[in-house]
Amino acid sequence: MVIQKETLRPTRPTRPMQGPTARPTTTTTTGRTSAVAAKVLAVVRMATGFVFLWAFLDKTFGLGYATPTARAWIHGGSPTKGFLAGVEVGPFQNIFHTWAGTTWADWLFMAGLLGVGIALLFGVALRAAAASGTLMMLLMWAAEWPLAKHTAAGAPSMSTNPIVDYHILYAVVLLALAAAKAGNTWGLGKLWAKLPLVGRNSWLR
Repeated sequence: MVIQKETLRPTRPTRPMQGPTARPTTTTTTGRTSAVAAKVLAVVRMATGFVFLWAFLDKTFGLGYATPTARAWIHGGSPTKGFLAGVEVGPFQNIFHTWAGTTWADWLFMAGLLGVGIALLFGVALRAAAASGTLMMLLMWAAEWPLAKHTAAGAPSMSTNPIVDYHILYAVVLLALAAAKAGNTWGLGKLWAKLPLVGRNSWLR
């Protein structure tokens, strides 16, 4: 009886089984980070919008915080006279004194506060809001002129930073929100962008 020996063949190393849905975790992590960042920007957008809208309401109705009831806009008070007439520092003092309390300055200032506030709260027209809001902040920065250490009368200006103050920070936030399209999250940005008028005028987005 002849016994045949089996020829031994080298075995190949087995590969670990991979699930059919295995994907790199980098994409998932990036997506989650982007979603969180979008929500954070949405919160910043609405909070900043409330700052502008509150200033409008307080100056219009005199809620008793920065504006007493007797000096409310609806009671004949001027939203710009107190601030601009009190400018006593910087090279534009005379200009701001001339603007103080004028009808056109009051209406433009209040329209800016209302428009920027509503735009940010609802997430629409962020480009226009950023442009007008930045202009407003720069004018207010020039009125306070933090570059100066002393007022025209020689008193300390109480400037805490000669360049970057809260006006500049607000301007940077407005520009960042518009660039990031922050109105698309928890806002009406996407619906706003689909309107025919907005589609024809990109600056309205």
